[in-house]
Amino acid sequence: MDDVTDTVFRQIVQDLASPDLFFTEFVNVDGLMSPGRAKLLKKLKFMPSETRLVAQLWGLKPENFKAVAEQIATGQLAQELGLPKGVNFVGVDLNMGCPAKSEVQNGACAALIKKENRDLAKQIIDATKDGLAGRLPLSIKTRLGFNEVDLTWHDFLLQQKPQMLTVHGRTRKQMSKVPADWELIGQVRHLRDMHGTDTLVVGNGDVISYEHALQLAGKYNLDGIMIGRGIFADPKVFMERSDWQYVGRQQRIALYKKQVQMFNVMWGRGERNIKTLNKFCKVYINGFDGARELRDKLMNASSTTELISLLTAAENRRD
Repeated sequence: MDDVTDTVFRQIVQDLASPDLFFTEFVNVDGLMSPGRAKLLKKLKFMPSETRLVAQLWGLKPENFKAVAEQIATGQLAQELGLPKGVNFVGVDLNMGCPAKSEVQNGACAALIKKENRDLAKQIIDATKDGLAGRLPLSIKTRLGFNEVDLTWHDFLLQQKPQMLTVHGRTRKQMSKVPADWELIGQVRHLRDMHGTDTLVVGNGDVISYEHALQLAGKYNLDGIMIGRGIFADPKVFMERSDWQYVGRQQRIALYKKQVQMFNVMWGRGERNIKTLNKFCKVYINGFDGARELRDKLMNASSTTELISLLTAAENRRD
């Protein structure tokens, strides 16, 4: 998720209850292969402790997918990010599902679902495979269709034999306005079986707990479940039995303060706008008396110094 799954938040989640895999924010390969590369590298930044991280890519030019995939597979990009030799991403993911207007209008992400764009989609997949050269696995994330459900798209993707295919249970047109259709995600799993490939099929959409994830995986015979926005309701969503609803005021304030402090250390030179922290404010500053008033103050803060000061004062209150 853009401006959400940066290294700071991933580390917070990892410490609370870690999933099997994390994905970076999606990064444009065409931008990475341009003079604007330095500004985009922050989206791929990670710490050595993040040992199960997949680099998520999007774009339009197959040659740039190949180049970036090769840089990732060889470890060159990780070293450019300042990581020690031997520390690297564990895979590459192609975003062919983001429904955002700007990306779709350019013919990228969910626009690749359209039948007239499938030749380009294949070129992108083949180029990425060439760059990876078998050194890292390839996964693809997509939706059920563009304007309507179209399982020929998933049939096409399965023919490309990625190591993993994640299916969000809505079309691009539906955005997030309707419930995810898990029956259709299950049909994609049946398609996989018909193809007889080893591609792992993962479902995504409206998952609210670990238990819920297990129920869906079992019911539709899926290889895994991806959780995205569910993390906003429960940062411990990957815990088998989350206790987040019982976490009190002091702990919630302390956890948000920890994220702000880490943000300040990581992005204190202005690489990221402080307002991106507002996306997390309600995650922590919620569910206790006075939360709304405190949240209003925090979301109007103009610096991490001010945020830390407000949070420290709130921590020290014993009412």
